[in-house]
Amino acid sequence: MEPPGEETLVERARRGDSVAFETLVLAYQSLAFRTAFVIAGDASDAEEAAQDAFVKAHRALGRFHTGEPFRPWLLTIVANEARNRRRARGRRAALTLRAAVEPGANGEDPEAAALASERRERLLSAVERLSDDDRDVLACRYLLELSEEETAAALGIPRGTVKSRTHRALARLQEELR
Repeated sequence: MEPPGEETLVERARRGDSVAFETLVLAYQSLAFRTAFVIAGDASDAEEAAQDAFVKAHRALGRFHTGEPFRPWLLTIVANEARNRRRARGRRAALTLRAAVEPGANGEDPEAAALASERRERLLSAVERLSDDDRDVLACRYLLELSEEETAAALGIPRGTVKSRTHRALARLQEELR
Protein backbone atom coordinates (compact mmCIF):
# COMPACT_ATOMS: atom_id res chain seq x y z
CA MET A 1 0.00 0.00 0.00
CA GLU A 2 1.37 3.37 -1.06
CA PRO A 3 1.72 6.01 1.68
CA PRO A 4 -0.72 8.93 1.44
CA GLY A 5 0.39 11.97 -0.55
CA GLU A 6 0.98 15.43 0.84
CA GLU A 7 -2.46 16.73 -0.15
CA THR A 8 -4.15 13.78 1.59
CA LEU A 9 -2.03 14.28 4.71
CA VAL A 10 -2.86 17.98 4.82
CA GLU A 11 -6.58 17.30 4.50
CA ARG A 12 -6.44 14.64 7.21
CA ALA A 13 -4.45 16.99 9.46
CA ARG A 14 -7.03 19.75 8.86
CA ARG A 15 -9.68 17.34 10.16
CA GLY A 16 -7.68 16.78 13.35
CA ASP A 17 -5.59 13.71 12.46
CA SER A 18 -2.47 14.24 14.56
CA VAL A 19 -0.64 11.32 12.93
CA ALA A 20 -1.08 12.95 9.52
CA PHE A 21 0.38 16.23 10.80
CA GLU A 22 3.23 14.36 12.50
CA THR A 23 4.01 12.74 9.14
CA LEU A 24 4.20 16.19 7.54
CA VAL A 25 6.47 17.42 10.33
CA LEU A 26 8.80 14.47 9.88
CA ALA A 27 8.89 15.04 6.12
CA TYR A 28 9.80 18.73 6.44
CA GLN A 29 11.66 19.12 9.73
CA SER A 30 15.14 19.01 8.21
CA LEU A 31 14.29 21.52 5.47
CA ALA A 32 12.49 23.74 7.98
CA PHE A 33 15.53 23.78 10.27
CA ARG A 34 17.97 24.46 7.42
CA THR A 35 15.76 27.27 6.07
CA ALA A 36 15.48 28.82 9.53
CA PHE A 37 19.23 28.48 10.07
CA VAL A 38 20.04 30.20 6.78
CA ILE A 39 17.85 33.14 7.80
CA ALA A 40 18.43 33.30 11.57
CA GLY A 41 22.12 32.43 11.46
CA ASP A 42 22.02 30.67 14.81
CA ALA A 43 21.29 26.99 15.48
CA SER A 44 19.25 27.49 18.64
CA ASP A 45 17.21 30.29 17.05
CA ALA A 46 16.68 28.10 13.99
CA GLU A 47 15.52 25.18 16.09
CA GLU A 48 13.06 27.36 18.00
CA ALA A 49 11.87 29.04 14.80
CA ALA A 50 11.23 25.69 13.11
CA GLN A 51 9.38 24.32 16.15
CA ASP A 52 7.28 27.46 16.52
CA ALA A 53 6.56 27.43 12.79
CA PHE A 54 5.17 23.90 12.98
CA VAL A 55 2.97 24.89 15.93
CA LYS A 56 1.72 27.96 14.05
CA ALA A 57 1.20 25.92 10.88
CA HIS A 58 -0.87 23.40 12.82
CA ARG A 59 -3.00 26.16 14.29
CA ALA A 60 -3.40 27.80 10.87
CA LEU A 61 -4.32 24.66 8.92
CA GLY A 62 -7.90 25.90 8.69
CA ARG A 63 -6.65 28.90 6.67
CA PHE A 64 -4.52 26.77 4.34
CA HIS A 65 -5.94 26.85 0.79
CA THR A 66 -6.81 23.35 -0.36
CA GLY A 67 -5.00 22.42 -3.55
CA GLU A 68 -2.07 24.78 -2.91
CA PRO A 69 1.36 23.26 -2.29
CA PHE A 70 2.05 22.81 1.42
CA ARG A 71 5.85 23.20 1.32
CA PRO A 72 5.98 26.91 0.26
CA TRP A 73 3.20 27.74 2.72
CA LEU A 74 5.11 26.08 5.55
CA LEU A 75 8.42 27.67 4.53
CA THR A 76 6.78 31.10 4.62
CA ILE A 77 5.89 30.51 8.25
CA VAL A 78 9.38 29.13 9.02
CA ALA A 79 11.08 32.10 7.37
CA ASN A 80 8.88 34.61 9.21
CA GLU A 81 9.71 32.98 12.53
CA ALA A 82 13.43 32.96 11.70
CA ARG A 83 13.38 36.62 10.61
CA ASN A 84 11.57 37.56 13.82
CA ARG A 85 14.30 35.89 15.86
CA ARG A 86 17.06 37.57 13.85
CA ARG A 87 15.40 40.96 14.40
CA ALA A 88 14.66 40.26 18.06
CA ARG A 89 18.32 39.70 18.74
CA GLY A 90 19.03 43.19 17.37
CA ARG A 91 21.99 41.92 15.45
CA ARG A 92 22.96 41.17 11.95
CA ALA A 93 23.40 37.44 11.88
CA ALA A 94 26.91 36.29 11.14
CA LEU A 95 25.40 33.65 8.93
CA THR A 96 27.11 30.31 8.71
CA LEU A 97 25.86 28.60 5.60
CA ARG A 98 27.78 25.42 6.21
CA ALA A 99 24.73 23.68 7.72
CA ALA A 100 22.80 24.25 4.51
CA VAL A 101 25.51 22.58 2.45
CA GLU A 102 25.37 18.83 2.69
CA PRO A 103 28.72 17.51 1.50
CA GLY A 104 28.37 13.98 0.26
CA ALA A 105 30.83 11.16 0.48
CA ASN A 106 31.11 10.63 -3.24
CA GLY A 107 34.28 8.54 -3.22
CA GLU A 108 36.55 11.21 -4.70
CA ASP A 109 40.25 10.99 -4.04
CA PRO A 110 41.65 12.92 -1.05
CA GLU A 111 43.40 15.55 -3.20
CA ALA A 112 40.22 16.31 -5.16
CA ALA A 113 38.24 16.37 -1.90
CA ALA A 114 40.70 18.85 -0.38
CA LEU A 115 40.50 21.12 -3.44
CA ALA A 116 36.70 20.93 -3.44
CA SER A 117 36.64 21.75 0.27
CA GLU A 118 38.95 24.72 -0.29
CA ARG A 119 36.74 26.04 -3.13
CA ARG A 120 33.62 25.53 -1.00
CA GLU A 121 35.18 27.46 1.92
CA ARG A 122 36.17 30.30 -0.41
CA LEU A 123 32.66 30.43 -1.86
CA LEU A 124 30.97 30.33 1.55
CA SER A 125 33.23 33.08 2.86
CA ALA A 126 32.30 35.24 -0.13
CA VAL A 127 28.58 34.50 0.39
CA GLU A 128 28.86 35.45 4.07
CA ARG A 129 30.20 38.88 3.07
CA LEU A 130 27.04 39.62 1.06
CA SER A 131 24.05 41.51 2.45
CA ASP A 132 21.34 39.57 4.27
CA ASP A 133 18.98 39.85 1.29
CA ASP A 134 21.58 38.60 -1.18
CA ARG A 135 22.71 35.81 1.12
CA ASP A 136 19.16 34.68 1.88
CA VAL A 137 18.09 34.45 -1.77
CA LEU A 138 21.25 32.61 -2.84
CA ALA A 139 21.05 30.22 0.10
CA CYS A 140 17.42 29.39 -0.64
CA ARG A 141 17.92 28.95 -4.38
CA TYR A 142 21.26 27.16 -4.48
CA LEU A 143 22.04 25.68 -1.08
CA LEU A 144 18.55 24.61 -0.07
CA GLU A 145 17.59 24.05 -3.74
CA LEU A 146 14.22 25.74 -3.39
CA SER A 147 12.29 26.70 -6.50
CA GLU A 148 11.69 30.38 -7.29
CA GLU A 149 8.14 29.99 -5.99
CA GLU A 150 9.31 28.35 -2.75
CA THR A 151 12.04 30.97 -2.30
CA ALA A 152 9.48 33.74 -2.81
CA ALA A 153 7.22 32.15 -0.20
CA ALA A 154 10.05 31.56 2.26
CA LEU A 155 11.40 35.10 1.98
CA GLY A 156 8.02 36.82 1.72
CA ILE A 157 8.81 38.51 -1.59
CA PRO A 158 7.28 38.31 -5.09
CA ARG A 159 8.63 35.71 -7.51
CA GLY A 160 9.91 38.45 -9.84
CA THR A 161 11.90 39.89 -6.96
CA VAL A 162 13.48 36.48 -6.41
CA LYS A 163 14.62 36.51 -10.06
CA SER A 164 16.06 40.02 -9.96
CA ARG A 165 17.57 39.63 -6.50
CA THR A 166 19.19 36.33 -7.51
CA HIS A 167 20.66 37.91 -10.63
CA ARG A 168 22.09 40.87 -8.70
CA ALA A 169 23.30 38.67 -5.83
CA LEU A 170 25.17 36.40 -8.26
CA ALA A 171 26.84 39.46 -9.82
CA ARG A 172 27.87 40.71 -6.36
CA LEU A 173 29.12 37.22 -5.46
CA GLN A 174 31.29 37.18 -8.59
CA GLU A 175 32.78 40.49 -7.48
CA GLU A 176 33.47 39.08 -4.00
CA LEU A 177 35.23 36.08 -5.52
CA ARG A 178 37.60 38.26 -7.60
